[in-house]
Amino acid sequence: MAQTEDLLKSLGVHIAPETLRLALTHRSYAYENDGTETNERLEFLGDSVLGFAVTDYLYRTYPDLPEGDLAKLRAALVSTRALARIARSLNLGPHIRLGAGELRTRGAEKDSILADTMEALFGAAYLSTNTETARKLVLRLVTPLLSDKEAMTAGKDWKTTMQEIAAARGLGEISYVISDSGPDHNKSFAATLTIGGAVYGAGSGSSKKEAEREAARAAVEELIGVQGEADILTLVLDRYELGTS
Repeated sequence: MAQTEDLLKSLGVHIAPETLRLALTHRSYAYENDGTETNERLEFLGDSVLGFAVTDYLYRTYPDLPEGDLAKLRAALVSTRALARIARSLNLGPHIRLGAGELRTRGAEKDSILADTMEALFGAAYLSTNTETARKLVLRLVTPLLSDKEAMTAGKDWKTTMQEIAAARGLGEISYVISDSGPDHNKSFAATLTIGGAVYGAGSGSSKKEAEREAARAAVEELIGVQGEADILTLVLDRYELGTS
């Protein structure tokens, strides 16, 4: 593992050493080291810190945006790919404590692991400081993505897009069938998207969320084709000239 001083300097906040160590401990490491706690509880906490900070920011900064557009922007900003992008800018990967299996499969480069660890760090910052400091950390790292259309569209919320298409066309109820394989510390997931009982798309990933997202993307491509789709996020960004000053 890399030394954490550079990571703390990049974050710009104080995190207690043991809390930081916990935030960087992936379940694969804990699986191979009996009695070691994982960062999953901190990830759960950090997800709420992230969601509140981003929602509050968007609500106050863009008073003319309707709820639907606010939701699309929030989904892009807190997406796995957006958080993984932030993690890579911090060179977070080498700091994550991973088990041998994840190290062999280059787990430190996986979007899902990077994003989950990023959320754990937000939770750790909240515990080690206070609500306002944690909120400022989130906004300092996340809001610059509003000025980066590549980052915003890369984090496109395909599941929401699929729901909108299905509702507009009256296709029926969407459901995801999930299966998994591999050991507990190194699982892979597969998702099949059905609408009204018919299969429309399938996807895979290192988490259930990622697999469902890929299945939704495949279904959108199947129904209308990526080339023919007006990018919802790009339209929102252009319409309101969003960005950070």
